[in-house]
Amino acid sequence: MRISVKGRYALAAIIDIADESISGNNVSVNSIAAKLGISKIYLEQVFSQLKKADLLTSVKGPKGGYQLAKSPSQITAWDVLSTLEFTLTEKPEDTVGDKAPVIETVLHAYIFEPLDEIVRKQLSAITVRDLLEFVKTQTAESSFMLNM
Repeated sequence: MRISVKGRYALAAIIDIADESISGNNVSVNSIAAKLGISKIYLEQVFSQLKKADLLTSVKGPKGGYQLAKSPSQITAWDVLSTLEFTLTEKPEDTVGDKAPVIETVLHAYIFEPLDEIVRKQLSAITVRDLLEFVKTQTAESSFMLNM
């Protein structure tokens, strides 16, 4: 399975927004783009989709920016990726269809559908809170290593 640049950027940005929103700050596209090295224009397109999916809210004005629409424990990796990665939710094309319908049924029943379910379950089990906690753990560990 491959996750597009758009999906990877969305996950990275959501983690950053979750981190910043702990202190109640709105996060600007410019600050995220600079911090993560992502094109501002591209990030705005990603945020537009995440806003439509009710994963982000925005505030206009001088102190404006983005915040998570829900708590980090209520947003999953599946929520983010299924908003942007249409291949995660599309039904696979027939392989041998009309020529060998029984083989087609077997492929769907034993391979395609179970794989789709595994991916959905795994991504649904990972929350933004989980991702943020892991980032903080890694940051603390690398900080400790540098101080030794």
